[in-house]
Amino acid sequence: MANHPSGARRGRLAAPRPHPDVAPDRRAGARQGTLREHNLAIVLDRIVSAAEPVSRARIAADTGLTRGTVSALVDRLLAARLVAELEPVAGSGAGRPAVPLVPARGTVVALGLEVNVDYAAVRGVDLAGETVLEHVHDDDFRSSDPERALGVLLGLADTALAEVESLGARFVGACLALPGLVDRRTGPLRVAPNLGWRDVDVLAIVGAHPVAAREMWLANEANLAARAEATARAGEPESFLYVSGEVGVGGSVVLGGEIFAGSHGWSGELGHTLVPVDGEVRRLEEVVGQDAVVRAAGLELGAGVPALVAAAESGDARALEALERTGDVLGLGIANAVNVLDLEHVVLGGIYASLEPWLRHGVEERLRSHVIGAPWAAVKVSPASAGAYPALTGGALAVLRALAADVQAAIADF
Repeated sequence: MANHPSGARRGRLAAPRPHPDVAPDRRAGARQGTLREHNLAIVLDRIVSAAEPVSRARIAADTGLTRGTVSALVDRLLAARLVAELEPVAGSGAGRPAVPLVPARGTVVALGLEVNVDYAAVRGVDLAGETVLEHVHDDDFRSSDPERALGVLLGLADTALAEVESLGARFVGACLALPGLVDRRTGPLRVAPNLGWRDVDVLAIVGAHPVAAREMWLANEANLAARAEATARAGEPESFLYVSGEVGVGGSVVLGGEIFAGSHGWSGELGHTLVPVDGEVRRLEEVVGQDAVVRAAGLELGAGVPALVAAAESGDARALEALERTGDVLGLGIANAVNVLDLEHVVLGGIYASLEPWLRHGVEERLRSHVIGAPWAAVKVSPASAGAYPALTGGALAVLRALAADVQAAIADF
């Protein structure tokens, strides 16, 4: 497999496309080859990203393109089944009724894949952002054999690809979320401590599997979950720290709706920051990761977060004490990050979204006490809104975003 131009490993594709951590550059016409191709990407992006259906006239007004140019470009997108027309809507003035344009449903599908400590999963998402398929396999991948874990995942991918075909849709690529450091320069998964993986060439294991036949990227689980969260919060162009609680603790820095991945794609490793606990310095995730919290609550690891929530709701003293301590220590780690990053919003994702009612007080108290700017700019804390397994959605959205940025290549492929 060839290296992606930005450095991350990817599957076979004739034309290079942006890495999931890189925002499309709408100013650079050279990426699409011609001004017409650049404009095609602009028009598709305008339709896909619009909160409400838009007309050709609205696109022309927003982009500065002529109505004739927009109409010709829309016709190409309609022919490629990337957009669809709704019923005309009569306006208040004279002239023809406006025809609203929307992303096509169920015509192209990207797959988000994930291997995490206690599950492997796949989700298919279309250009309209709708989930068209999903499969989750519960398993224990702690200190696992990468080939076994990826074999389970590829079995799910086989099922998903068959479903895409049965829907009459086109498979446009996949992105695999992993809970560790994925080197965006050279490609391999460098380390995923909770999986027990180190320097694993994931794409070499995937090999010629059909899921890698179009696009195949690897990315950090928390970064992809944050991308799903940023999309779910569309219309709120804000910056926030996304905190992903699983067996480990991940994080992602979102600046103006874009992921700040860092030089290697390794930013946001909040779980590996150090906190003082009971007279010793420990990694944050050792104290507030899922296994640690479930154990502290006196529950079996297999019971998981649902049992922890049930215990807390029933007033179980040990569970409530464990959650109070978790909020306190987690808040300390987050306060350190906020002081460095100067962010005014923290989003609690993963298991922390469902545990937020019990964690919020401790987190907010630490932020008030330890963030130097808190007296003048209070830090907002909110639960994630992207739903379960957000990295799956984020991975699929990343592929679709790349398609929208280089739509001419996508049209040429089919």
